[in-house]
Amino acid sequence: MAAQVTSEKLPKIITELPGPKAREVIAADREYISPSYTRAYPLVAKTGRGAIVEDVDGNRFLDFSAGIAVCSTGHCHPDVVRAIQKQAESLIHMSGTDFYYEEMPQLARKLESLMPDGKSWRCFFGNSGAEAIEAAMKLARYATGRWQFIAFYSSFHGRTMGALSLTSSKAVQRKGFGPLVPGVTHIPYGNSDYLENVVFKTTVNPTDVAAIVVEAIQGEGGYIVPPPEFLPGLETIARKYGILLVADEIQSGMGRTGKMFAFEHFDFHPDIVSLAKGIASGMPLGVTMAHADVMTWEPGAHASTFGGNPVCLAAALETVRLLQEEYVANAANIGDFLRTKLERLRERHSIVTDIRGRGLMIGVEIATAVLRDRIITECFHRGLLVLGAGSSTIRLSPPLIINEEQAAFAADTLSEAISAVSL
Repeated sequence: MAAQVTSEKLPKIITELPGPKAREVIAADREYISPSYTRAYPLVAKTGRGAIVEDVDGNRFLDFSAGIAVCSTGHCHPDVVRAIQKQAESLIHMSGTDFYYEEMPQLARKLESLMPDGKSWRCFFGNSGAEAIEAAMKLARYATGRWQFIAFYSSFHGRTMGALSLTSSKAVQRKGFGPLVPGVTHIPYGNSDYLENVVFKTTVNPTDVAAIVVEAIQGEGGYIVPPPEFLPGLETIARKYGILLVADEIQSGMGRTGKMFAFEHFDFHPDIVSLAKGIASGMPLGVTMAHADVMTWEPGAHASTFGGNPVCLAAALETVRLLQEEYVANAANIGDFLRTKLERLRERHSIVTDIRGRGLMIGVEIATAVLRDRIITECFHRGLLVLGAGSSTIRLSPPLIINEEQAAFAADTLSEAISAVSL
């Protein structure tokens, strides 16, 4: 039975895909825009409200990508829009590098209050997740006087040179850019014993390691949830050798997993936390948080002209309020509802090999990459926007505002798409 459309909060396709206006935009894009962008399917977005995106031809889609887990409060949440408009009317930019913004300590104080360890934290504001990782790497070297890093296979931390040196999600992301930043050793994700028993005994002196950089739940690598002992095991090793722990919460943080930070699902206490994506509902903001006794670098050691832009900070302050008051809890509740639906889907379709995740960070593993890609395309033509991750995973990362009707529609549509490629 086809997924039923019963409200304006669900999709409606009125043209062939892509439609005529979309085809014009795509043709211009191919002529003028860098070919390095990876385009999942021919969506040309025009407007967004809540969990619905409308394209230039008037087709309406249910967005289960949230702009790669960015639009945490949905598209154009009215409270966030008002906060952006109000700030833009008074001040857009003055540079937090050389001057002061009152919103900077306001947001930093709020973020500190969200940290479960009760310690004092400081914040560095940038513009993206990659910048939040770059700052974490520089800070770790500065604070420890050490130069090496431990990262993990299938990790994704960004595409700038330092962040890319930590990234090992796909070879194409690193191809042609070497030599990268030296001193990065990659090890298997989910196995802390490998670090102590193999790497530190054979190739890396632990007293040279500035930091271990880890995603509490891997994102681009396939929405991989580690075994419960993994992160505590890393912490034990780090404390033994005086190594800093950097939690990359860029995709998994800000309520995505049903807790404000994914590391809260585990007994894990990082020294540095990198945030971006869902923190400002689509405005460009990255944050590197660190314990106050770690972030002690001198003036001029690191800065950003645009980082902590007051319009972005206003969006973040409103986003955090909304997340705390409603949407983190909604992510937990609707996430449980959706996973129950997806488990039934797994029972019906043999090509679905795993369902995993926390909250609204859910991975649906498909038997092959080819089938996964065909399913994603079928979903698009049915009005559901999803993306791939890892080698053969479909990632579900909708806005945290979705309701049961939308979650059920997504599960039903995904089932239809799987049936279509299984014929």
